[in-house]
Amino acid sequence: MFDVASIPLFALADRRLAWIDRRQHVLAQNVANADTPGWRAHDLKPFAALLGRPPITLAATEGTTMTAGAGAGAPDAATAPGEVAPDGNGVVLDKELLKVAETDTAHELTVNLVQAWVGMFRTAIGR
Repeated sequence: MFDVASIPLFALADRRLAWIDRRQHVLAQNVANADTPGWRAHDLKPFAALLGRPPITLAATEGTTMTAGAGAGAPDAATAPGEVAPDGNGVVLDKELLKVAETDTAHELTVNLVQAWVGMFRTAIGR
């Protein structure tokens, strides 16, 4: 039997789906604790950071031009200072729900890509 996980595209998709699952869990905890005194919102590092590649940012080469280059990128949402309620709760429900929606979109995109790849493999083998 052929192991699909040995194909790099599928292995990457599997890692992405695992990251998405974990992020949804973390964001759900934030939403569930939106009224808990002292609770601070948590988030995962961006998936690209797990791949070991620095994010691409624009670097100024002259005063009038910009080029793509490797850099630190935007600060991680988990470390950026945010709003804190008087009771110490740091969850901003609107921001958390936006992150949930973004994560749901990433999940849908990843699943659709995997389905497209499977379709191409089936076509290639004549099924």
